[in-house]
Amino acid sequence: MAKTIAICNQKGGVGKTTTALNLGVGLAREGQRVLLIDGDPQSDLTSSLGYNPDDLDKSLGRLMYLATKDSRPDVGDTILHHTEGVDIIPSNLDLSSMETQLVNAMSREKVLTNLLKDVKKDYDYIIIDCLPSLGMLTINALTAADSVIIPVQAQYLPAKGMTQLMKSIDMVRNHTNDQLKIDGIVMTLVDGRTNLAKDVINAIRTNYGMHLRIFDTQIPVAVKAAEATREGQSIFAYDRSSKPAKAYEMLTKEVMKLGEREKHRNEIAVTL
Repeated sequence: MAKTIAICNQKGGVGKTTTALNLGVGLAREGQRVLLIDGDPQSDLTSSLGYNPDDLDKSLGRLMYLATKDSRPDVGDTILHHTEGVDIIPSNLDLSSMETQLVNAMSREKVLTNLLKDVKKDYDYIIIDCLPSLGMLTINALTAADSVIIPVQAQYLPAKGMTQLMKSIDMVRNHTNDQLKIDGIVMTLVDGRTNLAKDVINAIRTNYGMHLRIFDTQIPVAVKAAEATREGQSIFAYDRSSKPAKAYEMLTKEVMKLGEREKHRNEIAVTL
């Protein structure tokens, strides 16, 4: 069964979509079967893979709408197969209306969880790109996830928002997903030349390092990453030799090692 990872931070502009995309493609390059889910009505992940959201008549929003109407939609019929080896359930503006519709839906926190049941067996990893808020869509993503990876920009205000994010994750644990784990924090948009970035990273390690994993990999700020997104490609396809590509390759290996350790622990638990 796939490990489902939510890429989540309530602060916008911290590199969630870029991390979801390049981690997903990085895992696919390592031979893993990967499904990406665009959980943001702005459809940045969909656009970053070269799709035009306005041209799509099937999307995550449509799937969730049908599911709330006691229908059993064919999830596989909505999945797009990308040339870089990942699959994606895309998003468009249809998803924006789900925030209000989910409020009155039965088992509203678990609509996405139920949709993914039929496809989890087909993948090794499912990666959900969350929108930057704690509405019903994000709660659905965190309820469906096994774990969370938190991208944090090496700036003061994004780091300051960590306290609220941790409270939100605890709320989900207490009410809808008591098995939710935090895989770790990944520092993004790091400008290693500035004292501010170094100070913020040190503060994150001091305040959270005793309780949470801080990934060794730091994603550098770079024009190449933005250019790749504009071209509808991962950083690997756009410029494999760039610093961001090498950083995401390192992050991919860290995530895979973490998954292997968890699998080993689970096997031991089953044996005992």
